[in-house]
Amino acid sequence: MSLKRLRFAWWSRLLPSDNGHSRILATAMTVAVVAYLAWKITESPDQAVQFAFNGLAVGAIYALLAMGFTIVYSTVWFFDLYYGAAAAIGAYGVFYLRSQDGFGGNDYTNPYVNVMLAAVTAGVVAWALYEAFFHKLRPRFDRRVLYAVGGLLAVGAGGYMGLVLSFTDDTHVIVSPAIGILVAFIAGWALFRGVRLALPTPRATPFLIMAGIVGVALGGYCAFLIANAPGSNLYVSWGVSCLMAGIVAVAFYRGLYVYMRERARSPLIMLVATLGILLAITAATSIIFESNPRPLPEAFGSAPWTILGSNIKGFNVFTIGVAIIGFVFLLFLLRMTSFGKAVRAIGDDEEVSKVVGINTTVIIAIVFFIGAVFAAMAGLLSGHDTAIQPRMGLLLLLKGWIASVVGGIGNLYGAIVGGFALGMIEQFGIWDLAGEWKDVISFMVLILFLSFWPKGLLPRE
Repeated sequence: MSLKRLRFAWWSRLLPSDNGHSRILATAMTVAVVAYLAWKITESPDQAVQFAFNGLAVGAIYALLAMGFTIVYSTVWFFDLYYGAAAAIGAYGVFYLRSQDGFGGNDYTNPYVNVMLAAVTAGVVAWALYEAFFHKLRPRFDRRVLYAVGGLLAVGAGGYMGLVLSFTDDTHVIVSPAIGILVAFIAGWALFRGVRLALPTPRATPFLIMAGIVGVALGGYCAFLIANAPGSNLYVSWGVSCLMAGIVAVAFYRGLYVYMRERARSPLIMLVATLGILLAITAATSIIFESNPRPLPEAFGSAPWTILGSNIKGFNVFTIGVAIIGFVFLLFLLRMTSFGKAVRAIGDDEEVSKVVGINTTVIIAIVFFIGAVFAAMAGLLSGHDTAIQPRMGLLLLLKGWIASVVGGIGNLYGAIVGGFALGMIEQFGIWDLAGEWKDVISFMVLILFLSFWPKGLLPRE
């Protein structure tokens, strides 16, 4: 039996077995809930539209969390609770960079935090450069030269992150060159691939040169636009916050999880270890920012629209769109690329993947990075819609996990379906109740699914 099946069997043993009586009871409960909702909708259609939209907006955040959680769990087969902290890092990262936009112009930046995050960035970049280039360039260059160049690049990356975190008034100016380079690379690569597919190699050279020129010009233009748009500061801080959450995730994986997995080989030990990380980061957040709830600066689309008698905010529509785009991105990445094939191979059997030449450490590190970025995006979107507080990460983590259970543990399709389903259940569940009951309803849903549908709505095959 493969390692994946053993671990999935471990999870399955924690769940109650299904039987005929439970199926009958579950069917009766479903019919009762549907009948109740049909009655309430006919009673107040306008309110039903409002609850439905609110459910989709909240469900989009849960779906982002569940997708990040799913891609990591289905690869390494343990519950990484750091992703609750990643959600908080995403939200508090925006607050950290943009706090001077509110609260009387107060600046909450801390030089010790800046130095620590800069050092983490330098360490992750040094490791990434070593894994990506050292072994390929070692036969052609002296090892000391490679170490020196890699060290300088890593220190430069760490210093650049320190500048971004220190001079928050000019975030858009400092980050604009990096965005320009990224856009130039993506545009140039896309045009290069298109030319390669369309033309034979001997005739493609002039077009390839033109593709590079177009990519550089587009990147430079984007950098110029961002540098001259102070209003882009808030949205640039989104990218910086998500990047920081991903870098910290890679640092934890490479600096801690790799060794723990080699020695522990137990999902329970990894669960306890990551819980400790979550609680430590939560405590540090409370110390640095205090425990009071704080709003994030107002984003676009905050003015409500009136549609079908309901108030709908453009920002919430954007949140739903982000979840859908994130799902399409992950689906393409996992199904249509060689990276996705490597991820699926590691999820099936990591040891065999090593034997066939897959660099499992690098692939898993990238998976952790992607999962943390999804969690951070969910955290900052949630923070803009409501408010932020240090323990928000734990609650969002639980909601993401419940959404994964509802949709089907380890299934990407189930993650997005479960997220939207949980959001809708929460919102319609408080139709005749106070809003504080939402969390109670979520945990009741978890208990019901573990009791009657332990494999979720879309079971993993």
